[in-house]
Amino acid sequence: MEKISYKLEGFEGPLDLLLALIQKNKLNIFDIPIAELLTQYMEHVRRMQEENLEVASEFLEMAARLVYIKSLSLLPKREEEEAMKKELVGELLEYRQCREAALLFAQQFTFDRLVRPAMEFPKERAYRGTIERQALYDACLAASGRKKVPMPTEEAFSGIVRHRIVSVSSQIVSVLRRLWKQPRLAYKRLFTEKQDKSERVAAFLALLELIHSRRVRVEGDGDEMEVCLLKREGEQ
Repeated sequence: MEKISYKLEGFEGPLDLLLALIQKNKLNIFDIPIAELLTQYMEHVRRMQEENLEVASEFLEMAARLVYIKSLSLLPKREEEEAMKKELVGELLEYRQCREAALLFAQQFTFDRLVRPAMEFPKERAYRGTIERQALYDACLAASGRKKVPMPTEEAFSGIVRHRIVSVSSQIVSVLRRLWKQPRLAYKRLFTEKQDKSERVAAFLALLELIHSRRVRVEGDGDEMEVCLLKREGEQ
């Protein structure tokens, strides 16, 4: 066999060294020539000692094991030799499989990353979208039961002016009272009990003001819309 040498830093143990020697010399792992393999193995150990490197005890233990297997080959009955060679081959095959699996894992995973649980950021309460005029109109229709009525004209408001005046502040109090009892409320329920158009308009404006002041939030869409009460800091 070709004479070769290795540095200790290239191997993780005696099995790693044996596999390298077998691969380098293109030997059959199922029929290892122990005598030839032992010569190169001992040459490697000797070079380690000459370079004043600390030889791990497992390397010396494997050397003694190979010497013992070689001595058994000189006996007439070689059953024990075959058993020990079979055991060594099994260890080499198992180690090779583990090494190949480790290479596959190394390609998929890396320890150069730091993984931590996702941080919980405070929810953004400010609405940053753009509301079209038609969307506001549709919301007004939804508050009035989604009746298909034309866009109100100036004359249409004359009837409202003749009715009693409903302040927006009073509807703010009314909406908050209902939400204190039930923190999540269907959007329609804020208007179903209001028969007066003035109350509905005031309630709608009150809801817009509460959203602007971050006291409530509207979630969902269409018939699934809900109004949710937002607690301020310090509130239980």
